[in-house]
Amino acid sequence: MRILSLILLLAIALIKLTFISPALAAETSNGAKIFEANCASCHIGGGNVLIAEKTLKKEALSKYLKNYDNDSIQAIIHQVHNGKNAMPAFKDKLSYEEILQVAAYVFQNAEQGW
Repeated sequence: MRILSLILLLAIALIKLTFISPALAAETSNGAKIFEANCASCHIGGGNVLIAEKTLKKEALSKYLKNYDNDSIQAIIHQVHNGKNAMPAFKDKLSYEEILQVAAYVFQNAEQGW
């Protein structure tokens, strides 16, 4: 539980850094690189090439990610880690830190409208 709390605090710090200084966050974050290498083939520009309505846009995430509105980052982490339906799980491909970084990247872009 303590590790999860620490990771959540790091995610919040990353998000705050992103909103305070987007240029600095872009330089220090690997989330965009991880997304490009692992997610963009299906989710280019926040869309979804397989299931058009299940995009990474805020409104869509709120509809199909359990607890998105209450705990957005944790809901995205859960989805990336475990996968669901057509989306594969990345728990064996990405480290938890990488999953956290890509989740923060997705959340930031969803909040900003991709």
